[in-house]
Amino acid sequence: MYIGWHMKTNLITVSPETSVFKAREMMDEHRISHLPVTDGRARLFGIVTDRNLKEAWASPATTLSVHELTYVLQKLTVSNIMVKKIITATPDMTIERGARIMHDHKIGALPVLRDDKLVGIITITDLMEVLLVALGLSDDSRRLSILVKNRIGVLAEVGKAMADAQINIRSVIIVPLRGHEDVWQLMLRFNEHVFPKAVQTLEGIGYKVITEYVEDVTPYLTGRS
Repeated sequence: MYIGWHMKTNLITVSPETSVFKAREMMDEHRISHLPVTDGRARLFGIVTDRNLKEAWASPATTLSVHELTYVLQKLTVSNIMVKKIITATPDMTIERGARIMHDHKIGALPVLRDDKLVGIITITDLMEVLLVALGLSDDSRRLSILVKNRIGVLAEVGKAMADAQINIRSVIIVPLRGHEDVWQLMLRFNEHVFPKAVQTLEGIGYKVITEYVEDVTPYLTGRS
């Protein structure tokens, strides 16, 4: 998956001369928390976040009257508060790389540039939607886990067992099991109506299946891995 496949391209932008007051109105109207600042021809100058706006509202100017504060914020432009050192992405960047960048830099969005022109933006919310789709999460599905050694062939083995049983796997995700070296949690999601059969099939070939939270996973480490 690539950022270009999931970024928003119907962009709401502002110019550096836009008032902070107007930027706040635009964010509220469009229910967004990031406003790219451009020259009107897709050249990116900066980005304004809801945090920037809250900090502007919480400045010493708040000691003014409501009328005076409104006047000041109408005169204050986004060029005064925007983030100018911008971390960006490209359409061909992978989703996971974009997620890592946002996590490491503690930011909520990445403007997306192609040939130095703004072509989109991807946010933490967009990444969460991608994750939920990738996990196959829905009301008519259930997830199980098996704990396996990091060895060649385990995924093929599980896949063959499901194929032989005529069970479709809705999604697969593999993550290391915290605190247990070289043990991975293989999480499989199935449609609700085939879930019991999937559990039975895996148990039938020697796996200990986890279908709900357990505090101590030790008993599940002794089965087939």
